[in-house]
Amino acid sequence: MRTPVFTGSCPALATPFDQNGNINYDAFGKLIDAQIAAGVDAVCVCGTTGESATMSIREHIAAVEFCVKRVDHRVKVIAGTGSNDTSAAVYLSQHAQDSGADACLLVTPYYNKTTQEGLYAHFMAIAEHTELPIVLYNVPGRTGLDIAPETIDRLAESGRFVALKESSYDLPRVMEKISAMRGRLTLYSGNDDMIYPLLALGAEGVISVLANVAPAYVSGMTGAYFSGKTEKALTMQTECLPLVRALFSEVSPIPCKYAMELLGLCGGELRLPLIGAGENTRRKLREALVQMGILIA
Repeated sequence: MRTPVFTGSCPALATPFDQNGNINYDAFGKLIDAQIAAGVDAVCVCGTTGESATMSIREHIAAVEFCVKRVDHRVKVIAGTGSNDTSAAVYLSQHAQDSGADACLLVTPYYNKTTQEGLYAHFMAIAEHTELPIVLYNVPGRTGLDIAPETIDRLAESGRFVALKESSYDLPRVMEKISAMRGRLTLYSGNDDMIYPLLALGAEGVISVLANVAPAYVSGMTGAYFSGKTEKALTMQTECLPLVRALFSEVSPIPCKYAMELLGLCGGELRLPLIGAGENTRRKLREALVQMGILIA
């Protein structure tokens, strides 16, 4: 079995913006510090939750550099460097390596998508241009493209890939992928309502949206599981489901940004085409946060 990049909880960090639409580095630094103080095991910068799709290349590399420097080796840093443009993904991955990130996260190509053969060629082309450990990111609900078990087997055979972040709900399909990994890749949950089920299937942790607003809770859940307190972990998974559902009641990170605003973690600004959460979502989030004791009524 390959040594995991991390074991436990890794927040998929939201990116705070100011009212002019620029990255708010003061808020971003405080968010990173708060996550580490809450006991997370790694942080993921410039992922989906970080609104990387609307960042310029210059902003993207600046955000990764800032995160690596702010973390200062306290936990591992995973940099989202994926793109539907292979050459862009190569550039971002090379920069993440130069910045001192510990691994890169490569989402499957979106919109133009590709075949499984094209997917293999895409990932291998990136792997040839970076020495960083590579975490594959499968999120078919976002990209319309699923990494097939056979493709995972081929990629694992190369020795250049270390993990799979799986964001899907087809457990039989996930089990087929685990079988294809044959211990050569680490599995991470990419869904906050699937943490316990994937841990039970052998996952080493979660790359989490929920951790932006409840980092100690998510760390506590994974910590309980790995310390043998599986019933406690299952109870915690069940208890957080209303909040998780609220966080995904609109396109993420719309609800997450509002929840963070409620908690004073950032101003809640989003970049178009994302807009602010609707009133029903806001109500659900307030109720769920109060119910979990994260927000005082």
